[in-house]
Amino acid sequence: MSGSQSGFDMTKPIGAGRIAACVGLLVLGAAVGVAGALVQGGLFPGGLLLALLATAAVFLGGRRATRSQLGLGAAVAGWLVSVILLSMGRPEGDGVFAAGIGPLVYLLGGMVIAVICATVSRSAVSAARSGPRSR
Repeated sequence: MSGSQSGFDMTKPIGAGRIAACVGLLVLGAAVGVAGALVQGGLFPGGLLLALLATAAVFLGGRRATRSQLGLGAAVAGWLVSVILLSMGRPEGDGVFAAGIGPLVYLLGGMVIAVICATVSRSAVSAARSGPRSR
């Protein structure tokens, strides 16, 4: 697969619009991470499913909006930083994530979703939509 097919062309400079989009996706990823951390514990198990679906949507949306892995990476970075900061807690012992299976599934599930979104190529998705080709 060439550089232009993957959406990241090393010969073209990154414009101000793409930088602004990546900063926006970084903030959006962080917001989805915080919202997911709060929802997954409060509305278990539906909240967990909703949080994971929102995580997948922001990751795929970031990739599609920028037409490159750069948008996906920005959304993932924002999500990961916010989730890590929330999971550390405070010195007093307060934390957003409680002990249990829900927070663990949210953390690991979000990381698995990020890897899946990064490795699924757009050509495979478009080939699946168009159906089998006749020769």
